[in-house]
Amino acid sequence: MLNLQNIAYIHPNKDLLFSDVNLTVNAHEKIALTGNNGTGKSTLLQIIAQQLQPSAGQLDIDAKPYCIPQIFGQFNRLTIAQALQIEDRLQALKAILDGDTSEKNFTLLNDDWTLETRCTEAIRHWQLTGLDLSQKMETISGGQKTKVFLAGISIHRPELILLDEPSNHLDVAGRQLLYDFIRSTKSTLLVVSHDRKLLNLLDTTCELTQHGIKVYGGNYDFYAAQKQQENNALNQHIQSKEKALRKAKAKERETLERQQRSDSRGKGKQEKAGVARILMNTLRNNAENSTSKLKSVHAEKIGGISQELQELRATLPDIDKMRFGFDPSALHKGKILFAANNLNFSYGTQPLWKENLSFQITSGERIALKGANGSGKTTLVKLILGDRTAPTGTVYKAGNRSVYIDQDYSLLDNTLHVYEQAQQFNASALREHEIKIRLNRFLFAREDWDKYCGVLSGGERMRLMLCCLTISSQSPDIILLDEPTNNLDIQNIEILTAALNEYRGTVIVVSHDETFLEQINVKRVIEL
Repeated sequence: MLNLQNIAYIHPNKDLLFSDVNLTVNAHEKIALTGNNGTGKSTLLQIIAQQLQPSAGQLDIDAKPYCIPQIFGQFNRLTIAQALQIEDRLQALKAILDGDTSEKNFTLLNDDWTLETRCTEAIRHWQLTGLDLSQKMETISGGQKTKVFLAGISIHRPELILLDEPSNHLDVAGRQLLYDFIRSTKSTLLVVSHDRKLLNLLDTTCELTQHGIKVYGGNYDFYAAQKQQENNALNQHIQSKEKALRKAKAKERETLERQQRSDSRGKGKQEKAGVARILMNTLRNNAENSTSKLKSVHAEKIGGISQELQELRATLPDIDKMRFGFDPSALHKGKILFAANNLNFSYGTQPLWKENLSFQITSGERIALKGANGSGKTTLVKLILGDRTAPTGTVYKAGNRSVYIDQDYSLLDNTLHVYEQAQQFNASALREHEIKIRLNRFLFAREDWDKYCGVLSGGERMRLMLCCLTISSQSPDIILLDEPTNNLDIQNIEILTAALNEYRGTVIVVSHDETFLEQINVKRVIEL
């Protein structure tokens, strides 16, 4: 059905994105495409969809792909019917049913007499009841836009479907519909996603890197286990090289010390024997040349091992290179930080929650806020932060330091450079080199320090935000996160997970990512 041969893509600025991509996709296969942010997963989908031309290689495809994009802004000015590319056929069908039997209408319709019925059924199935196909895309939410394109699958009935982060904007109910579809469909799927529950429903995992695709014959859990084995082997190889480097340096010291002792003894014997000065100089020069050759031999060996070690360390996963270092000294487990009694909020006269909320939040807890889109999760977060006042109920808020992190990490100032942003959080007067050490710890090398925050990827923004929190004089009492994994790849989700598991304060998180909630040890749910 789909065959990629030696596909490469080079950016207009001449930077290579990927090359030597070879992949065969057979009918009815369900394939996950993984890889770090920036490796070109979305670009590869666009090439397969024939929206982009590859810089090299050959693409053979037997079916017209149907695409569910990650970004929807380009559709905002279109109606739902136009975005789904069915407006002309719907208008032709309506005209024919109204009595206009012109050849143009029959050509446009192309005998698709069930189109309107499929549209109605698809809209109902994807819980879009109430939407009109003539409605503009800009008037609906991100989750609804995703569902519109998912509904398009039932309308177009494609053989090959390309999905780019399809669960990003979906609530729990929407995700469940998506999972059910993936389990049951007979269509061929190629999916880019960081949703590990979704990835475990797929048969094969393919990892994209700059140098091609590696195929793993199983779902995400199988892939993760294989990657762990590879990383364990890599770590053992690094440890072996480190041991070899220590031995080589010790051998160098031992050999040079032995040579120096030998030269010293020889010189003493020569002086006692009354050897002529000119011969003494010759012998001394010979000894120095011998020592120089020994140093050169050992330096070459040590340099070779050091180079190999540096190359091996460069291939380590980012999470294995990072050090977090949150300061937990001011956090007191079990302290009541927030308490609500009969709390409610209203927009106009209608209360937001059917029942008033009464609950406590204590230091060290891990809490998930759950509910359908529009259930008031963000409003509750703002009430906990003290950014809003509830007209109903009473609130107790202990003196505490809270940090709110949304999915865009908008606490960062896009007009500042990376180093300047870190300096903004420097409440403990760290010196310049100490801040740069912290930045290095979070994988921001020297060439990154002058980058504007506005050009950073989602994963880079997350890492800089974590770095800034560690630069602060003390850890916050509460970290509130609103869909923190939406714009992250799996590797950066693992970095965020590791950081939150090291942090000892209170975590309150709004997320539909069940795997993430489980891995950060959420023990309590507030359902809205």
